[in-house]
Amino acid sequence: MAANITGEIFKVTTFGLSHGTALGAVVDGCPAGLPLTEEDIQNELNKRRPGTSKITTARDEKDKVEILSGVFEGKTDGTPIAAIVRNKDQRSKNYDNLKNNPRPGHGDLCWQEKYGNYDYRGGGRSSGRVTIGHVIGGAVSKKLLEQYNITTTAHVTAIHNIKSTKKYTLEQIKQNITENNVRCADPVIAEKMEEEILKYKKEGNSVGGIVEIIIDNLPIGLGQPVFDKIDGDLAKALMNIGAVKGVEVGLGFESATLTGKEMNDQYYLDDDQIKTKTNNSGGVLGGMTNGMPLILRIAVKPTPSVNGIQDTVNLEYRKETTIEIEGRHDPCICPRITTVAESACAMVIADHMIRAGHINPDRIQ
Repeated sequence: MAANITGEIFKVTTFGLSHGTALGAVVDGCPAGLPLTEEDIQNELNKRRPGTSKITTARDEKDKVEILSGVFEGKTDGTPIAAIVRNKDQRSKNYDNLKNNPRPGHGDLCWQEKYGNYDYRGGGRSSGRVTIGHVIGGAVSKKLLEQYNITTTAHVTAIHNIKSTKKYTLEQIKQNITENNVRCADPVIAEKMEEEILKYKKEGNSVGGIVEIIIDNLPIGLGQPVFDKIDGDLAKALMNIGAVKGVEVGLGFESATLTGKEMNDQYYLDDDQIKTKTNNSGGVLGGMTNGMPLILRIAVKPTPSVNGIQDTVNLEYRKETTIEIEGRHDPCICPRITTVAESACAMVIADHMIRAGHINPDRIQ
C-alpha cells in the first residue's frame, strides 16, 4: 500500500495526480483557533506555481486553492482541513507514447512493476506536481509555527557549477530571494544561474543544484535522542521529495575533512542565554535542537525529462527500443523546490512541537 501520510499528531495526507481532476491535502491534528485563509495557502502555492518565468515549465496552471473544510469564520475549528487545487492545463496526449516505454531517470518502471496499473500521464502520482499537497500542508504548518516566531527559509546556493559563497544574514536572504527568479540570495550570482539554466533549456537539457534550508527560533531539545532524531525526521522528509538525491546537516560532508577541535561548536553566554560561537553542527546535537538555527542542504538532480532520443525497453513486447519525451518541463527544479523543501520541514517541525508539548494540540492559546 502506498504511503501518502506524514506526521504522528500533526498529520498531512496528500492526494491527486499530475493529469487528474485535482490535487490536494488533508491536514489533521491542527489545533483550533489558528487564523487561516485561502490566501495564506495561495501565497505559498504561488511560489511553486508553474509558468511564472522563462526558467520554469510552460504549463500554465493558476493553482487556485479551495478550502473545503476545517476552517470556520477565518479560523481552524480543530477538524480536518481539506484543500484542493484543480488541474486546468494538462495535455495528456503528450504522454501517449509512454504507456509501455519507461522514461530514463523517472520512476515509471518501478511504479509499473510494483503496481501493474500506472497512470503514466505526466508521471501520475510520481510527478513533481503532487507536491502541491506538500505545500498545502506546509502552508498550514508555517502559519502555526509563525505563532511561535519559528520561520523556515529555503534558498538556492548552487545551480550546476555556479555557486554562491557570499554570506548573508537570514533577513537579507528572505528579502533577496524574492527579487530574482532563481530564489538565490546573491543577486549577482542569481543572474549567472539564470543564464546557465536558459543555456541548457535552449539545448533541450536540464541542470540540478543545491538548496539550503534555514529553520530559525527553535526551542532547545526538540526531537528524540535515538530513533526520532529531529535531523533524521527532517532528512527523511526532504528525501521524500522526488528530485532530492542527498541531504546534509550543518557542515555535512565537509565535517569528514575536519578535526574534532575544528568541528566542535564552543559555548558562550549571551545575556544568560547559552549559545555557540559557530554552528558547524547545523543546530542539532544528539538528535535534538540546540537553540541555534537548524541548517540543512539538499542536492537536487537535473530534471529527467530532456529532449532527444533515449534508449528504453518496451514493457509489452520486452524488447529494446527508443523514446523521445514530449511535454512541458522545468529546465531546473531548484527554484520551485525551495517552497516544497520549506513545506516538508515545516510539517516535521509542527508535528514535533505538538508532540513535545510546545503547542497545545487542542487549541491555540
